[in-house]
Order: sequence, then structure tokens, then C-alpha cells
Amino acid sequence: MKQTESIYIYENTFTSLLSLIKLLIKNKIKPLDIKNLNYSPTLLDTIVNPKIEEKNIMNFWTSKTSKEIIKTTYYIFLSNNSEKELIIYYFLLNSLKYQNKIFYLRNLNCVNKALKISHQVINETHKFKGFTRFKELKNHILYAEIAPENDVLDILSNHFKNRLKNEYWIIKDTNHKILSLYDKHNFYIIDNNNFKMDSIEATCENEEIEKLWKNFYKTIGIAERKNDRCRMNFMPKKYWKNMLEMSDEIEKNS
Repeated sequence: MKQTESIYIYENTFTSLLSLIKLLIKNKIKPLDIKNLNYSPTLLDTIVNPKIEEKNIMNFWTSKTSKEIIKTTYYIFLSNNSEKELIIYYFLLNSLKYQNKIFYLRNLNCVNKALKISHQVINETHKFKGFTRFKELKNHILYAEIAPENDVLDILSNHFKNRLKNEYWIIKDTNHKILSLYDKHNFYIIDNNNFKMDSIEATCENEEIEKLWKNFYKTIGIAERKNDRCRMNFMPKKYWKNMLEMSDEIEKNS
């Protein structure tokens, strides 16, 4: 493959990135870097923003590799790693050669990085499946706030679409400034600036439920068995600010 000193741009979506990588591999190009449209180039950068075809791109990659490889690639795409696009490029490039054997080739730097990042995203998603706390708004919509390091709202929304399928709910990602809105059929992820919430006040009934939940959490705790280090392992402190049962402890320590 020919090496190029250019930075290639894609349109901020997973399918756009996959389409760009397909184009690069087809033309035997190893890019200097790959960035999305939000990238701010320096005066020394050579930017290439090629026209790409996204139609049937998922079918193309699953036919050339496997669903497991594409799933892993998607987790990497959701990460906050600044080098994720180039890591995905080399991971897919090698996957074309090794197929699912790629998962055992930890000696390859791109594979080692890819699997590590993918695991971090999966782990964070798993944590938020358990740590996301909803409260009921006055209009009977369930509302929750999360602050993940990675962009896991899509995966999390799929989870709660099944768990809370008969409810209207909103999950707000305060770190990435996006919202997921569920209407009992589908969820829609939108920019926080494109949606105004008239009220996020909880109902009086819900406030009583919150008090009961806090009391339950305190009651089941056994003072003699309290182990802060163990609790921190299972419930890292960075998740506490959006967890109802931890609000009193946060106030006490602030």
C-alpha cells in the first residue's frame, strides 16, 4: 500500500467511516490520519475529503469479515479515544486477512489497542445499565441523566427500550450534550440544543418514592460489614452524582 501524508475526513457517522476505510483499502492508501468533520486542521495539514458511497456498506463489511468484528469496530467508534479512526482502519485491514483469528493476535499493536478500547466501552455500558436512575416528571415521562466518558447512549437506549418498553422516557447524556427520546416504539438521539424541556421537576409521588429508596439503601447496609474500597470497585465514585441513593453521601462530603 502507498503511504500518504494526507488526513482523510468522514462525516461523523459509523457508516461514513466504514465507507471511507473501504475506499482507502480499495485504492491501497495508508492515510496519515482519519478525522471527522469536527477536526480543526493546522496550516501544515493536507486534508482530503473524498466523495464516498455509503449504500450497503454494512453488508459489504459483514460479507468480508464478520458481525463480531463489526461489533467490536462499532464499540471502538463510540469511544473517546483520539486515535480511534486510525485504530479501526488497521484493525479492519488486518481483519480482511485474518478474519476472526484477529481476536487472538494480541501481538499486533492495532489489535491490542482495538480490543482494549472495545472492552472499556463495553464495561462502561454495563456499568450504566445498572447505575442509570430514572425519576418521573410531572407529565409522567421517565427522565435520567448520565455522564459517560464514551458515547454509549445508543447502546444504553437499546437496553432500556427492552427494559422499559411500555414507558415514555428520556435519557440525557450531559457529557456529549445529546438526548435519547423513547415514544414506546422507537428511540431517537438528538442534539441537546435542538430540544427544550419545559419542566424536569419530579412529581410529589415520585419524591416520596425517592425517600423510600434512600431509606431502603441505608437499611440494607450492615455497618459492621461496610467496606468502602470494595464499594468503590463495584460502584466507582464517578457514577455517584446521578445516582439517587448516593445524593445524601455526596452532600455530606461536599
